[in-house]
Amino acid sequence: MARAGKRPRRPGPPGPYALLPWLLMGLGAFSNLWQGETSNPWVGGLGLLAFNSLYISVVFRGFDRRRRNSPTSYALLAAMAVITFGLAIGYGGSWLLFFPLLSLACGTILRGRQLGPALVLLAACAVAVAVWRGDHVSEPWTIGYGTFLSGAVTAAILTLSETVMELRATRQELARSAVEKERLRFSRDLHDLLGHTLSVIVIKSEAARRLAPLDIDAALAQVTDIESVGRQALTEIREAVTGYREGSLATELDRARSALTAAGIEPVVRRSGPPLTPQTDALLGWVAREAVTNVVRHSGATRCVFVVDSTPERVRLTVTDDGRGPGEALGTPPVGGTGLKGLTERLAAAGGSLESGPGAHGGFAVAAELPVDAPSAPDGDPCPTPSP
Repeated sequence: MARAGKRPRRPGPPGPYALLPWLLMGLGAFSNLWQGETSNPWVGGLGLLAFNSLYISVVFRGFDRRRRNSPTSYALLAAMAVITFGLAIGYGGSWLLFFPLLSLACGTILRGRQLGPALVLLAACAVAVAVWRGDHVSEPWTIGYGTFLSGAVTAAILTLSETVMELRATRQELARSAVEKERLRFSRDLHDLLGHTLSVIVIKSEAARRLAPLDIDAALAQVTDIESVGRQALTEIREAVTGYREGSLATELDRARSALTAAGIEPVVRRSGPPLTPQTDALLGWVAREAVTNVVRHSGATRCVFVVDSTPERVRLTVTDDGRGPGEALGTPPVGGTGLKGLTERLAAAGGSLESGPGAHGGFAVAAELPVDAPSAPDGDPCPTPSP
């Protein structure tokens, strides 16, 4: 039983040591040498030693992909074949069992289309040598069958084991990628939510402070809005944590009116065309949110215009202000930072585009265009990284 807190170790693919016991098939040949039943024992002994050495070398190389496919491995396998044929033809009997061992070594090195023909040819040669010698204890076809089966089974087991290990590695990589995507989604959502919400709270708090000495009722209204924004932010953060937050262009436009009004900026919204699909509506909602955040933080504008123009095929959202334009707000980051860059990537993935820059009549303009039936983002998270 595995200890608590520790995962049981999964069995891995067989290693080269699992194939070494098969050398015991050569004990019959070694017994012939030991008992002096082999002519030219020095030749037989050197051949046996060379075969075993080559077998061990080839088997260990077969478990290393880089070395397995090298010319050296094929040269060693060819040397094994020469020794096998020499010993089998010269001595016969128990020495014919080196054919299955040679086939087993072939199964560790050869893969794909070259394996089948090589094993069939080797099995046919083993049968031919056994028939020519005629001194083996079993039928010649059994030598051929054992030769083919040894290489085929070895190659099948090793290929299957390598595939299992690759699948495990792929699953682990997918799990790591899923965790990284979820962390990125959460950080993007939380950053964007807090950045936008805190900007609205700061603007409304400043408005309440200015109004308090002049109109206490108006100041209390701003405080009420701050409370409402805070509660809404808590709800959105909970939804962001669970991954089910959906954007909405209409909702973002309503929030934009409130935030811009509190900041002393006149909001103007113009909409035309048929309703949008949920995916397109959500993506344009993020564009509106990011554009409003930039206007409130950096523009110094007095008027901000939202124009939504949709046709049966395409929809376009344009946000323009009459502020100082990019790079002119001293002491503030440039407009169109990482948030707009992230939005550009998201809209491009959905078949759309996003352009930002100086407006035709000054200020800053953001224009997003999407197909009406835009697909959802590839990773399921339409949220870009917001600008600082």
